[in-house]
Amino acid sequence: MTRTEKAGLEALLTPEESVLVLIDHQPYQFANVNSHESTMIVNNVVGLAQVAKAFDVPTVLTTVIEERGGLLVKALQDVFPDQKPINRTSINTWEDRRVVDVVERTGRKKLILAGLWTEICVAMPALQALGEGYDVFAVTDAGGGVTAEAHDMAVRRMVQAGVVPITWMAVAGEWQRDWARESTAGALGQILLEHGGASGIAFAWELQLLATPTTDGVQH
Repeated sequence: MTRTEKAGLEALLTPEESVLVLIDHQPYQFANVNSHESTMIVNNVVGLAQVAKAFDVPTVLTTVIEERGGLLVKALQDVFPDQKPINRTSINTWEDRRVVDVVERTGRKKLILAGLWTEICVAMPALQALGEGYDVFAVTDAGGGVTAEAHDMAVRRMVQAGVVPITWMAVAGEWQRDWARESTAGALGQILLEHGGASGIAFAWELQLLATPTTDGVQH
């Protein structure tokens, strides 16, 4: 695989080129996340997963030693209720051949990662996959590290190597790209209402304004 440029239109994500891997959003992993508030991570990763589903982006779910670390958080598993996560023993997701095989079968070269913890379970596969020719994007607000410093150092390390840091709403925006794409605009709008925080609140207000008749009785 040949990596694309980091600038220009081709550097932006498209649904057709993307594949998403969500790594170890399990109770044990959440227990020692201190870089972000855990409910925020859950909100963001569920929003990201729902957007991937809406845009038909292949999504791989993984766990590590599930029998001891726990099942995926229910809200995330509920996005893909019939999909069994790949349960590993390897700390580095990319050293599990089953995960790599699933990604390779998609034929897609823009690899999007989010997981717990950033400094281990995201950085390791990100660096390895980057070296194997993938364009790698790390969703920094859909996971976290054991400390703010651990998360920050991991992001810096990945950036130095060529990984692109991005947030979940930025992923959604690049996939949608144009609100005239009505096939996905409605689903994305609903996801933003539920998971977009202040942006979702503002969007709901905008919808309210559009549905409110003006003084001349015309609805805008």
